[in-house]
Amino acid sequence: MQAALGRARWALRVCGAAPGPRRLGPGSPPAPRCWSCGSPLPGAEGPPRFCPSCRALQPPAARPDLFRLMDCDRSFHIDAQRLQRRFRSLQRAVHPDRFGQRPLEEQCYSQQHSSLINKAYQTLLNPLSRGLYLLELKGVELAQETDSDADSAFLMEIMEINEKLAEPKNGDSLEEIESLIKDDLQEAKKLLAKMKYFANLEDKLKNKKIPS
Repeated sequence: MQAALGRARWALRVCGAAPGPRRLGPGSPPAPRCWSCGSPLPGAEGPPRFCPSCRALQPPAARPDLFRLMDCDRSFHIDAQRLQRRFRSLQRAVHPDRFGQRPLEEQCYSQQHSSLINKAYQTLLNPLSRGLYLLELKGVELAQETDSDADSAFLMEIMEINEKLAEPKNGDSLEEIESLIKDDLQEAKKLLAKMKYFANLEDKLKNKKIPS
C-alpha cells in the first residue's frame, strides 16, 4: 500500500514538470534513457519519443522547439494544411485516452504531450503568435506595456479601445473597432514578414564574424 501511495505521489509531481535527462557525471553530456526500463534512447528520434525497447512514452523536453515538434521549417511562412495533418497525427499518438491503462507516470506524460501539441499548433497557426515565437527563438523580447520606452500614442489608442469595449453594446462602435483592429493586424503581419529577412541577415553576419 505504501509503495502504491509513493508511486502515485511521484506521478503527481511529474504531471507538473517533466524531469531533465540523466547525466553520467560532472561534465558529461546528457545520456537519455527510458524512465521505465532504463534502455538508451536514440538521439535521432523526433518528438514525441517512445522507448524502442518497452515502447513507453517518454516525457516531453523542457523547452522544445515548436517548429521541430510540428515538423515545420523555422520560417514565418508555413503550410497550414501540413501543420494540421501533423497536429492530428501527433494527437492520435499521444492522446490521454490511449494511455488509460498505462502506468500513472505515462498517463501524466501523455497529458503533457497533448497540452504541448495544442500549444504548438495554436502558436504556429496564428501569424502573429508565430512571428512573436520566431523573435523569441532569436532572443528578441518585445517591450511590455509598462516599459518606459513604449509608444505612448499606441498605448493611449489601446486604452481608448478598451474603454469603448467596456461600454454598453453599440453596433456602430463595434464595427469601427473591428475595422481598426483588422487594419492594425495587417500592418503587424507585414512587419513580421519582414522580420525573417533581418533574421537571415543576422545569421549571415554572425557566420562572417566567425574566424575561419
